[in-house]
Amino acid sequence: MSDLYDRDFYRWANEQAALLRTGKLSAADIENIAEEIESMGRSEKRELVSRLEVLLTHLLKWQYQPERRGASWEASIGNTRDALARHMADNPSLKAKLPEAMADAYRAARRTAAAETTKAQSVFPAECPWPFDQAMDEDFWPGAD
Repeated sequence: MSDLYDRDFYRWANEQAALLRTGKLSAADIENIAEEIESMGRSEKRELVSRLEVLLTHLLKWQYQPERRGASWEASIGNTRDALARHMADNPSLKAKLPEAMADAYRAARRTAAAETTKAQSVFPAECPWPFDQAMDEDFWPGAD
């Protein structure tokens, strides 16, 4: 079974699903199934960090480049907030990972915002200035006058 896992993942996955559905657990490739399930969990966390990075990048740009504020940034912020809300609703246990995810996402967002605004990275706070709930608040627009 492990050989099929390495040669034809699609076929392996379908065969494993059929074995599980019919209750033939002793024939299932338990070790690789467990690995794939763990991988799916890591993927959900990476998705959280990726979406947070987009949101935090746009919030930084919104605050530090007010002359470039526009409808596309506003839409991107709103859409990313909505996508993050859906992702968290689908994966509520990720809430425990928010501090780590925010820190990871902010490091990348800070670099990206610096590159995209052509401002020195040191212009942006070293640590994320907003907690998750504030960044997600649809009424929050940093630096808004």
